[in-house]
Amino acid sequence: MSLKCGIVGLPNVGKSTLFNALSNTGAESANFPFCTIDPNVGLVSVPDERLLNLAELASSASIVPTSIEFVDIAGLVKGAAEGKGKGNAFLSHIREVDLIIHVVRCFEDDDIIHVEGDVDPERDIAIIESELILKDLESVEKRVQTLKKQSKSGDKTMKAQMEIVDRLRVHLEDGNTARTFEVSNDQKEAYKDLFLLSAKPVLYACNVGESDLETGNALVDQVKEIASGFGDEVVMFCAKIEAEIAELDEEEKEMFLEELGVSSAGLDRLIHAAYAELGLITYFTVGPKEARAWTIKKGTKAPQAAGVIHTDFERGFIRAETIAYNDYAELKSEKAAKEAGKMRQEGKEYVVADGDVLLFRFNV
Repeated sequence: MSLKCGIVGLPNVGKSTLFNALSNTGAESANFPFCTIDPNVGLVSVPDERLLNLAELASSASIVPTSIEFVDIAGLVKGAAEGKGKGNAFLSHIREVDLIIHVVRCFEDDDIIHVEGDVDPERDIAIIESELILKDLESVEKRVQTLKKQSKSGDKTMKAQMEIVDRLRVHLEDGNTARTFEVSNDQKEAYKDLFLLSAKPVLYACNVGESDLETGNALVDQVKEIASGFGDEVVMFCAKIEAEIAELDEEEKEMFLEELGVSSAGLDRLIHAAYAELGLITYFTVGPKEARAWTIKKGTKAPQAAGVIHTDFERGFIRAETIAYNDYAELKSEKAAKEAGKMRQEGKEYVVADGDVLLFRFNV
């Protein structure tokens, strides 16, 4: 499963520094490679200590982590929906992502100019959201006009769709994001193909100064209050420090983080929060040739999880030999887990849990 995250925000809030830190993080270890696809897109492997531990226990010859694609979308400005600052091009990039990582400046620094003159997270967030809503409104208004013409024929389906989309138009005109528009999943079909920007899930990334990394500050509190209204996650990071961390080896990194009083790098927390925001989990396949992580949606049943590896696995699914990660780690091997009765035979209705180590049996 490919996960694509778009890094957005106003100019000079730390987006590109964050993206560059991600690239350096990837280069830090052979286990977590980073490769540049083009100047503003990068594929970053997800750090997962469980995968490394499983590979060591199974003496796996290779390690294949799961990955996230990050897109560094140039700074949006007020008026982007009207094309200002090449806004139309940048907004089209957002349309292609699964998750918006909204970088918000939460530090004061007179040497770094703020495009709006001063630091105000609430205003900055509102600017970006307004531009997404305005672009969505443009798309929805076109759909309303099309459906009005089609509904004149007396087609009840078209009329029902028009009522939903017209209600959505009013919702957006009132300054509300599409993700707060309450409709059933069936009703979403009326506008699903519009790929509305403001309907996408959001993860707020607060760029703070070094002194605020552990406890946050009043600016971060503003972001948290806004995020709580949507049920969104907030992650704090210091772009400058992340760039420094990315240059360190693993031992130096741990020492540096300990000195800062934080348990993990902001980028690691950002990646894990992105997974959580999209309802994703990880399962593993482990053997002497390879230890590999696979990404699936939370709630996925065993046959569909097998299908992520290959469609033949899902089509011919018989059972999933399953060991919970904690059992595998405690008992040190698949054989020991099996002998201890910790390997379970799970069927088609089994819902895969995060961290499961799976071996699929199937008919060709």
